[in-house]
Amino acid sequence: MLQALTRFFRRGSDESQLELTFQSAAPANAEQLLARLTTLGLKRISRVRLTRNRNVMVSFGAGVMRVHEGYLSAPEPVLRAIVCFVEGRTRADRRAAQRVIVTHPIVTKAPKERRERTHTDDAGMSEQLTEWHARYNTRHFHGRLKPVAMRVSRRMKSRLGHYSAAIAGGDVAEIAISRSHIRRHGWPEALHTLLHEMVHQWQDETGHTIDHGSTFRAKCREVGIAPYARRVLATRPGRAAGAQTLGRLAAREG
Repeated sequence: MLQALTRFFRRGSDESQLELTFQSAAPANAEQLLARLTTLGLKRISRVRLTRNRNVMVSFGAGVMRVHEGYLSAPEPVLRAIVCFVEGRTRADRRAAQRVIVTHPIVTKAPKERRERTHTDDAGMSEQLTEWHARYNTRHFHGRLKPVAMRVSRRMKSRLGHYSAAIAGGDVAEIAISRSHIRRHGWPEALHTLLHEMVHQWQDETGHTIDHGSTFRAKCREVGIAPYARRVLATRPGRAAGAQTLGRLAAREG
């Protein structure tokens, strides 16, 4: 891992410039972070946006990079890894960078809005999902996954489900399943979504990047579900219309 990053930064590096940036103060906002990363070799990004997404630490596309605000205080090696994640020429370079990026501990500020709670009328659905989580944990993960909070969401309309990693000193890990998904597509599809999110939980708890890459797809095939980032479903249960993958580069989602 270190060899891959070292090779990347030896390409045309200026030692005096690297020494200068190492001694500079930590960036305080997105603009300063972009300037700092640019001095370290970032070229294809023209704008940085700070986020509080607990699953995706770094993502980029169309000249814009989204970075978790916790990386404002990241040390030099982690900032270099972010540059390598964007600019790296080989998969080995980018994978090595991802492993460095996720080592930085993220402390997230308390959210402005409280997390949605399961409506009292949906408590029965939440209990069933919790029971199925325990069954799937035993059946597919040898009982090694931790119990997580289970929520039925009335806000989620376009997404079927979502796994949220725990925050140090904050919210616990949670799986949310869309109420409209359960009602519209039925329990077989909802349980498929639950198992999809449990694969993300497995990634989180075993130290893998939370994404829809090769590790995710291999684990999905192992537990017997479709290895897609996003599924397109028909309006009636049991009639899937196909699927498409979500092509987004990410270090950890989290």
